[in-house]
Amino acid sequence: MIYLTGDTHGSYRHIRAFAREHDAGPGDVLVCLGDTGFDYYGDERDAQVKDKAASMGFTLLCIRGNHDRNPASLPSYHLIPWRGGEVYCDDRWPSILFARDGSVFDLDGRATVAIGGAYSVDKAYRLAKGYAWFPDEQLTADEQRAVEAALAHRDWRVDTVLSHTCPASFVPQEALLAGVDQSTVDTAMEDWLQTVEDRLDYRRWFCGHFHIEKQEANLRFVYHDILEF
Repeated sequence: MIYLTGDTHGSYRHIRAFAREHDAGPGDVLVCLGDTGFDYYGDERDAQVKDKAASMGFTLLCIRGNHDRNPASLPSYHLIPWRGGEVYCDDRWPSILFARDGSVFDLDGRATVAIGGAYSVDKAYRLAKGYAWFPDEQLTADEQRAVEAALAHRDWRVDTVLSHTCPASFVPQEALLAGVDQSTVDTAMEDWLQTVEDRLDYRRWFCGHFHIEKQEANLRFVYHDILEF
Protein backbone atom coordinates (compact mmCIF):
# COMPACT_ATOMS: atom_id res chain seq x y z
CA MET A 1 0.00 0.00 0.00
CA ILE A 2 0.98 3.63 -0.50
CA TYR A 3 -0.01 6.37 1.95
CA LEU A 4 0.56 10.11 2.25
CA THR A 5 0.95 12.48 5.17
CA GLY A 6 2.04 16.06 5.71
CA ASP A 7 4.72 17.85 7.72
CA THR A 8 5.92 15.86 10.73
CA HIS A 9 8.82 18.00 11.99
CA GLY A 10 10.38 14.86 13.40
CA SER A 11 7.32 13.64 15.32
CA TYR A 12 6.23 10.20 14.13
CA ARG A 13 4.23 8.91 17.09
CA HIS A 14 0.85 8.94 15.31
CA ILE A 15 2.41 7.37 12.23
CA ARG A 16 4.05 4.66 14.32
CA ALA A 17 0.64 3.73 15.72
CA PHE A 18 -0.79 3.68 12.19
CA ALA A 19 2.07 1.47 11.02
CA ARG A 20 1.38 -1.05 13.79
CA GLU A 21 -2.33 -1.13 13.00
CA HIS A 22 -1.62 -1.76 9.32
CA ASP A 23 1.34 -4.12 9.82
CA ALA A 24 3.54 -1.89 7.65
CA GLY A 25 6.52 -3.43 5.90
CA PRO A 26 9.19 -2.24 3.45
CA GLY A 27 6.81 -2.88 0.55
CA ASP A 28 4.48 -0.23 1.99
CA VAL A 29 5.34 3.36 1.09
CA LEU A 30 4.57 6.44 3.15
CA VAL A 31 4.98 9.74 1.30
CA CYS A 32 5.99 12.60 3.62
CA LEU A 33 5.20 15.93 1.99
CA GLY A 34 8.12 17.85 3.51
CA ASP A 35 9.51 19.17 6.80
CA THR A 36 10.31 15.64 7.83
CA GLY A 37 12.65 16.46 10.71
CA PHE A 38 15.42 14.37 9.13
CA ASP A 39 18.89 15.99 9.04
CA TYR A 40 17.52 19.13 10.68
CA TYR A 41 20.03 19.45 13.52
CA GLY A 42 23.22 18.47 11.76
CA ASP A 43 24.34 16.31 14.69
CA GLU A 44 23.63 12.95 16.33
CA ARG A 45 20.06 13.97 17.15
CA ASP A 46 19.30 13.43 13.48
CA ALA A 47 20.29 9.77 13.81
CA GLN A 48 17.87 9.35 16.71
CA VAL A 49 15.00 10.77 14.66
CA LYS A 50 15.83 8.58 11.68
CA ASP A 51 16.31 5.45 13.79
CA LYS A 52 12.81 5.87 15.22
CA ALA A 53 11.25 6.60 11.83
CA ALA A 54 13.00 3.69 10.13
CA SER A 55 11.76 1.31 12.83
CA MET A 56 8.13 1.90 11.76
CA GLY A 57 8.54 -0.52 8.85
CA PHE A 58 7.51 1.78 6.00
CA THR A 59 9.65 2.83 3.10
CA LEU A 60 9.49 6.62 3.44
CA LEU A 61 9.45 8.74 0.29
CA CYS A 62 10.18 12.29 1.41
CA ILE A 63 9.57 15.52 -0.45
CA ARG A 64 12.07 18.14 0.67
CA GLY A 65 10.51 20.92 2.73
CA ASN A 66 11.96 24.29 3.65
CA HIS A 67 12.94 22.93 7.07
CA ASP A 68 14.74 19.93 5.55
CA ARG A 69 18.45 20.06 4.87
CA ASN A 70 19.02 19.42 1.15
CA PRO A 71 20.23 15.81 0.86
CA ALA A 72 22.21 16.77 -2.25
CA SER A 73 24.44 18.84 0.06
CA LEU A 74 25.16 15.96 2.45
CA PRO A 75 28.01 13.53 1.68
CA SER A 76 26.19 10.59 3.27
CA TYR A 77 23.49 10.64 0.56
CA HIS A 78 23.78 9.34 -2.97
CA LEU A 79 21.34 9.07 -5.85
CA ILE A 80 19.81 5.69 -6.65
CA PRO A 81 17.08 4.66 -9.09
CA TRP A 82 13.70 3.97 -7.50
CA ARG A 83 10.37 3.22 -9.15
CA GLY A 84 11.26 4.94 -12.40
CA GLY A 85 12.74 8.06 -10.80
CA GLU A 86 15.71 8.93 -8.61
CA VAL A 87 15.97 9.31 -4.85
CA TYR A 88 18.66 10.32 -2.40
CA CYS A 89 19.54 7.51 -0.02
CA ASP A 90 21.80 7.26 3.02
CA ASP A 91 22.92 3.62 3.27
CA ARG A 92 22.61 3.73 7.06
CA TRP A 93 18.84 4.23 6.65
CA PRO A 94 17.94 2.60 3.32
CA SER A 95 14.20 2.90 3.97
CA ILE A 96 14.34 6.73 4.18
CA LEU A 97 14.41 8.21 0.69
CA PHE A 98 14.32 11.82 -0.51
CA ALA A 99 12.85 12.41 -3.95
CA ARG A 100 15.05 14.20 -6.46
CA ASP A 101 13.06 17.22 -7.57
CA GLY A 102 11.54 16.61 -10.99
CA SER A 103 11.68 12.83 -10.70
CA VAL A 104 8.61 11.08 -12.02
CA PHE A 105 7.85 7.89 -10.12
CA ASP A 106 5.59 4.97 -10.93
CA LEU A 107 3.46 4.69 -7.81
CA ASP A 108 0.85 1.98 -8.25
CA GLY A 109 0.85 2.66 -11.98
CA ARG A 110 0.38 6.41 -11.53
CA ALA A 111 2.98 8.78 -12.98
CA THR A 112 3.84 10.96 -9.99
CA VAL A 113 6.17 13.98 -10.04
CA ALA A 114 7.97 15.26 -6.93
CA ILE A 115 8.68 18.97 -6.37
CA GLY A 116 10.17 20.15 -3.08
CA GLY A 117 11.14 23.51 -1.66
CA ALA A 118 9.44 26.53 -0.07
CA TYR A 119 10.20 29.80 1.70
CA SER A 120 10.39 30.00 5.50
CA VAL A 121 8.10 32.82 6.60
CA ASP A 122 9.70 32.58 10.05
CA LYS A 123 13.22 33.06 8.68
CA ALA A 124 13.97 36.22 10.70
CA TYR A 125 12.73 34.60 13.92
CA ARG A 126 14.82 31.50 13.28
CA LEU A 127 17.96 33.49 12.61
CA ALA A 128 17.40 35.65 15.70
CA LYS A 129 16.91 32.58 17.91
CA GLY A 130 19.76 30.59 16.38
CA TYR A 131 17.45 27.93 14.96
CA ALA A 132 18.27 26.09 11.76
CA TRP A 133 17.56 27.84 8.47
CA PHE A 134 18.75 26.54 5.12
CA PRO A 135 19.73 29.06 2.40
CA ASP A 136 18.90 26.52 -0.32
CA GLU A 137 15.36 25.94 0.99
CA GLN A 138 13.82 26.95 -2.35
CA LEU A 139 14.52 25.46 -5.75
CA THR A 140 17.13 27.30 -7.79
CA ALA A 141 16.41 28.45 -11.34
CA ASP A 142 18.41 25.47 -12.62
CA GLU A 143 16.40 23.06 -10.47
CA GLN A 144 13.16 24.61 -11.70
CA ARG A 145 14.29 24.21 -15.29
CA ALA A 146 15.13 20.57 -14.60
CA VAL A 147 11.59 20.00 -13.30
CA GLU A 148 10.13 21.70 -16.36
CA ALA A 149 12.32 19.60 -18.66
CA ALA A 150 11.15 16.39 -16.96
CA LEU A 151 7.52 17.42 -17.42
CA ALA A 152 8.09 18.52 -21.00
CA HIS A 153 9.54 15.07 -21.69
CA ARG A 154 6.13 13.70 -20.69
CA ASP A 155 4.24 16.30 -22.77
CA TRP A 156 3.24 17.99 -19.50
CA ARG A 157 1.05 15.07 -18.41
CA VAL A 158 1.18 13.25 -15.08
CA ASP A 159 -1.38 11.64 -12.83
CA THR A 160 -0.23 13.08 -9.50
CA VAL A 161 1.91 15.93 -8.16
CA LEU A 162 3.63 15.71 -4.76
CA SER A 163 4.98 19.07 -3.59
CA HIS A 164 5.80 20.82 -0.35
CA THR A 165 4.16 24.16 -1.06
CA CYS A 166 1.38 24.91 -3.55
CA PRO A 167 0.70 27.05 -6.63
CA ALA A 168 -0.07 30.69 -5.86
CA SER A 169 -3.77 30.51 -6.68
CA PHE A 170 -4.26 27.76 -4.08
CA VAL A 171 -2.53 29.43 -1.12
CA PRO A 172 -4.94 29.01 1.84
CA GLN A 173 -5.27 32.52 3.23
CA GLU A 174 -6.82 31.21 6.44
CA ALA A 175 -3.65 29.24 7.20
CA LEU A 176 -1.18 32.12 6.88
CA LEU A 177 0.58 33.15 10.09
CA ALA A 178 -1.19 36.17 11.56
CA GLY A 179 1.97 37.80 12.89
CA VAL A 180 3.76 37.83 9.54
CA ASP A 181 3.60 40.79 7.15
CA GLN A 182 2.67 38.95 3.96
CA SER A 183 4.18 41.72 1.82
CA THR A 184 7.61 40.58 3.06
CA VAL A 185 7.09 36.93 2.14
CA ASP A 186 9.02 35.56 -0.83
CA THR A 187 6.38 33.82 -2.96
CA ALA A 188 8.75 32.85 -5.77
CA MET A 189 8.12 29.12 -5.31
CA GLU A 190 4.34 29.49 -5.29
CA ASP A 191 4.48 31.81 -8.31
CA TRP A 192 6.63 29.37 -10.24
CA LEU A 193 4.44 26.42 -9.25
CA GLN A 194 1.50 28.40 -10.63
CA THR A 195 3.18 28.48 -14.04
CA VAL A 196 3.63 24.72 -13.76
CA GLU A 197 0.02 24.17 -12.73
CA ASP A 198 -1.21 26.36 -15.60
CA ARG A 199 0.53 24.12 -18.13
CA LEU A 200 0.23 20.72 -16.51
CA ASP A 201 -2.39 18.11 -17.34
CA TYR A 202 -2.78 16.35 -13.99
CA ARG A 203 -5.47 14.52 -12.05
CA ARG A 204 -4.58 15.37 -8.45
CA TRP A 205 -2.06 17.33 -6.41
CA PHE A 206 -0.96 16.82 -2.80
CA CYS A 207 1.07 19.28 -0.72
CA GLY A 208 1.98 20.09 2.88
CA HIS A 209 3.66 23.23 4.29
CA PHE A 210 0.54 25.07 5.49
CA HIS A 211 -0.38 22.77 8.41
CA ILE A 212 -3.98 22.43 7.24
CA GLU A 213 -6.34 19.72 6.00
CA LYS A 214 -8.20 21.08 3.00
CA GLN A 215 -9.46 20.03 -0.43
CA GLU A 216 -9.38 22.78 -3.07
CA ALA A 217 -10.44 21.56 -6.52
CA ASN A 218 -7.94 18.80 -7.41
CA LEU A 219 -5.43 19.84 -4.76
CA ARG A 220 -5.34 18.36 -1.25
CA PHE A 221 -3.46 20.01 1.59
CA VAL A 222 -2.29 17.35 4.07
CA TYR A 223 -1.03 17.81 7.62
CA HIS A 224 -1.69 15.10 10.24
CA ASP A 225 -4.05 12.98 8.13
CA ILE A 226 -2.70 9.74 6.69
CA LEU A 227 -4.34 9.15 3.32
CA GLU A 228 -4.38 6.21 0.98
CA PHE A 229 -2.66 7.11 -2.25
